[in-house]
Amino acid sequence: MRRMFGRMLTTGAALSGLLLAAACTEISPRTSLPPQSRPEGLAPPPSERKVSARSADLAGYYRTIQTNLLTQGLLRTDGGGADTPFDADDLARNFEKIVFYDEYRRSGGVNARDGHVAKPLSRWSAPVRIGLEFGDSVPEDIRKIDTDRVSSYAARLGRLTGHSVRAVSGNANFHVFVAGEDDRDFLQARLKALVPGIGANELDLFGNLPRSFYCLVVAVPDPATPNEYVRAVALVRAEHPDLVRLSCFHEEIAQGLGLANDIPEARPSIFNDDDEFALLTDHDELLLKMLYDPRLRPGMTVEDARPVVRILARELTGEDL
Repeated sequence: MRRMFGRMLTTGAALSGLLLAAACTEISPRTSLPPQSRPEGLAPPPSERKVSARSADLAGYYRTIQTNLLTQGLLRTDGGGADTPFDADDLARNFEKIVFYDEYRRSGGVNARDGHVAKPLSRWSAPVRIGLEFGDSVPEDIRKIDTDRVSSYAARLGRLTGHSVRAVSGNANFHVFVAGEDDRDFLQARLKALVPGIGANELDLFGNLPRSFYCLVVAVPDPATPNEYVRAVALVRAEHPDLVRLSCFHEEIAQGLGLANDIPEARPSIFNDDDEFALLTDHDELLLKMLYDPRLRPGMTVEDARPVVRILARELTGEDL
């Protein structure tokens, strides 16, 4: 979850409590409802809709934030370089803290820290089908840009992980919503359709997101196999300027694959609270390769995985075992 405290964006977690888990037992993990078309006449095309004052104010606020971050040399898009070295030990340590620990837990709400309790390794076993849906407030040109970007990013993630990850136009199991303040009714209706029985707290989380929360993702496991994700729902604010919106896609989708935590030690990385990098880095690509390596399995404890993680980190950095 990408958040802002004070003057900076910071990365957050994929909500380790999995807020929708209990509600998802009524949904087949292999199917999903298609996006619902709106009858003609109920809403004008996105290009003709009048933006509310609240949405316009948010858009201006986020543009200012992006400009300030860029002025400070943050939100880098280069993936890291000579100024951001890391070795196998760094990679193994970061993998362990990002994969096996969560920053947030369900019982205490999204602000409750739970960073000292290790959880088993969680990832997808089923193919990941990413579906992008837009609120009415999103202009057609933005829809085209975002659709192309998510499709390209999904293909990249598939190559990195060796797991089936692709963008789809229907039958998604990883739902990415781009919606603004003026799209709350649409978002609430879609969540109710996707997750029958979803609770009021979860609906409120998506429908009344504080300004400091830029985007979020909730990954949902199969109750029968609690360390294997079968569904995810992500929200990216439509009011974001171009680079921040793209950074949300990069982080939330990667977190929804299983890189749930962020830690200050990770560099170069988007899983860090310093906003130095906007997009998935070279370091982060290696984390994804490790996460989906067949030598690691869903449900492994941090202790069981540690020897394998050390081997993988050395293989990927070219260091001696």
